[in-house]
Amino acid sequence: MSTDKDRETLAHSIRDYLDWIASLPSTNSHIKQCYSVVLNDFLSFVRNKQMVSKAPVAPDLSRFMSGDEKINRPLKTKGQQIPLPGPYEDYLRYQQHSRQASQDYLRQVRMILGWFHAYLKKHSISLSNLNIGHLDTFMAQFKVAQRTRRTYRHCLRGFLKYLYHQRRIIRKDLASQLVGPRLYAKSKPPKFLRPEEVKKLFASLKLSAPTDIRTYAIVHLTYFLGLRPVEISRITFDDISFSKAVLTLRDRKADNPLTLPVDENIVKAVAAYVLKARPKSPDRHLFLSFRFPYRPVRSLSVSYYISKAMKTAGLPSTAYWLRHTYAQNLLQAGRSIYEIKEMLGHDRIDSTKVYLHIHTELMRKVLFNETL
Repeated sequence: MSTDKDRETLAHSIRDYLDWIASLPSTNSHIKQCYSVVLNDFLSFVRNKQMVSKAPVAPDLSRFMSGDEKINRPLKTKGQQIPLPGPYEDYLRYQQHSRQASQDYLRQVRMILGWFHAYLKKHSISLSNLNIGHLDTFMAQFKVAQRTRRTYRHCLRGFLKYLYHQRRIIRKDLASQLVGPRLYAKSKPPKFLRPEEVKKLFASLKLSAPTDIRTYAIVHLTYFLGLRPVEISRITFDDISFSKAVLTLRDRKADNPLTLPVDENIVKAVAAYVLKARPKSPDRHLFLSFRFPYRPVRSLSVSYYISKAMKTAGLPSTAYWLRHTYAQNLLQAGRSIYEIKEMLGHDRIDSTKVYLHIHTELMRKVLFNETL
């Protein structure tokens, strides 16, 4: 049976979760409205039936509450992590270890590959005999929005590239043939914080509780080094040297390790966390949860802590806004696009070029050596 405190904690988590969902760039008002209806119905059920521990909590909400350390671990649902045949599981491991994919992305890919495997099995099609006709027929069965369809194609293309380049299971590069209708609209430029917003963010950070001190260190690493949430979650004591003031990112996306200098602000922020807030644990990961057994924080949790700090400062932004701001600062400091590519950890220059849309004057200066 639940207590009043349990129900209030759940209500607070649902409000925070809906705010977080709304802050994501890919979320539209319809999705938020649907989530709001379902979760508030669930909250009404909990309050009336008083069965928090046995109620069918949405897995996404339970993962969010775990990231916020309201519960020890996410709830598992029936059928979760159903094993797939060898090449599929090998690809998921490749994405996790070589491409630094987050657990949320891996769950999405696993779901789509599960559908794909079921389709091939139903029609007795082997991976080695796969052709573009099979792929088109598979994609045609989804009656979803164009944005969702693009996501499915993206996940499937990654698998097809793996089958062709790494495993040589298929004879053609089918990924290049799996395309949707051409989009003529320009992509949205990355969003970043203005100088006055950066000042507002740092002025709002508190150091009164262990969670505040941890968030303070995480925000410093994101803003001053442009680290991804997953990179922050994987930092260990073996990666950072306080005496040399450097941080080595060994386990990085695209197998692109890099050693970065850390300035005095970062050193002080991290040292304060280690000395005053970090739980006593033999685990070598830098950032740990505050609930026993003190597991390493997940990338989703890192994103949540940063987004929560932004919300506290009155800034409707997400964790990646700080990474985009870091790129903006590098541009203003005169760094070349190739230097920015390495410091951001991109594997393709095209991924970095999008940051040049942030500032038209800088874009023309960097690309064409022109001054407006």
